Amino acid sequence: MIHKFSQNDVNILLDVNSGAIHVVDDVVYDLADQWKQAPKNALQLKFPQYSMEEIDEAIEELQMLEKEGMLYTEDDYQEVLPLMDKRNTVVKALCLHVAHDCNLKCQYCFAEEGEYHGKRELMSLEVGKKALDFLIKNSGSRRNLEVDFFGGEPLMNFEVIKELVAYGRELEKQYDKKFRFTITTNGILLDEQKQDFINKHMHNLVLSLDGRKEINDKMRPRVGGQGSYDVIVPKFQNAAQSRNQTDYYIRGTFTKYNLDFSKDVIHIADLGFKQISVEPVVAEKEMPYAITEQDLPQIFLEYEKLAKELYERKKAGNDFNFFHFNIDLTGGPCVMKRLAGCGSGTEYLAVTPSGELYPCHQFVGLPEFKMGTVEEGVTNTVQRDIFSKCNVYAKEDCKNCWAKFYCSGGCAANAYEQNGDILKPYEIGCAMQKKRIECAIIIKAKELIEE
Repeated sequence: MIHKFSQNDVNILLDVNSGAIHVVDDVVYDLADQWKQAPKNALQLKFPQYSMEEIDEAIEELQMLEKEGMLYTEDDYQEVLPLMDKRNTVVKALCLHVAHDCNLKCQYCFAEEGEYHGKRELMSLEVGKKALDFLIKNSGSRRNLEVDFFGGEPLMNFEVIKELVAYGRELEKQYDKKFRFTITTNGILLDEQKQDFINKHMHNLVLSLDGRKEINDKMRPRVGGQGSYDVIVPKFQNAAQSRNQTDYYIRGTFTKYNLDFSKDVIHIADLGFKQISVEPVVAEKEMPYAITEQDLPQIFLEYEKLAKELYERKKAGNDFNFFHFNIDLTGGPCVMKRLAGCGSGTEYLAVTPSGELYPCHQFVGLPEFKMGTVEEGVTNTVQRDIFSKCNVYAKEDCKNCWAKFYCSGGCAANAYEQNGDILKPYEIGCAMQKKRIECAIIIKAKELIEE
């Protein structure tokens, strides 16, 4: 299978199964998906702008790429599926919901302002310790383990976080494991003391900001209705500098209200931030801020603008890292991750303040997705088995999609939220993901051309 596209005067041929990417001229681009189905004289009639000599040269180039295994390759990933079914999955990451409470009232919050379809509560130290014990017990021989302190707003339960980090360090020595802690915060309660602790103990820091002041404050107001921008931006700038502009992300959301979101990404970059992730909202169609299919053309243009801006800034030495344009064209993720994605429901679980287990943070509070508890372990093995078989070949919409090895079938939670089925991908999300992948490839290709 091949995928071809053209953007910013660059023609790309992507061999889906091998991952090989080729920058080609117009004649090779036009003939790539035609030459095997038609004789040369028919090709010249269809493409009169090219001479027969040009067509011959293009076909020779395409034949050579095929012979070298860099184009028109067969899909041999399906041979891995039996191994996936037999693998003994271990838990390698937990999302600890240390606070089902929040001091913001974000309009698009899937967590219902921290309540997650339940009540406001904070995780106790006892439950948190049991969660870390559960992770150790179910991690098998895996040494590196991930723990994300999440909410609601986790800084509302900061003392418990500190004690859990200390407990985790004790477990490391006892079991020869290594915890990599992350915290996601809206920044309202962030201060120098908390920042110092985070810098010392957290592998990554995620800071929530949607972009321009008017955009951020519309969607992310405080409980009293006041905006949050003026409070958090100076704190976030200090945090980014204190971490030497690494190991953090500014994480934002764009909605129908700011379809010109490239301006928000650039605004964040101009505030001095180097690590940026701004994602499209996923919401019920009835919501006024929900993204619809009609919005896609404008969104595609915005991604193209952003790709062009990022490329120009890289040339000028003033670039930033936009998470959704990150693609490794040399090696990429392992085969299992390419096929199955994040591992939600198997390798990755979320823990509520009361100690209940769910496939990920976006499933929390949905009774049918409760997996068990930190005390009893995973008891809903039927649900776990369903998630273990969640891969690109189990999804009809993904089997023949050119982007399947980049997105790994997309987000199971988004699929369920939109379609009621974790195996039926969210189509609007798929379209935006494909565009992001194309933009990322174009950036890399233009960089190679310039070398």
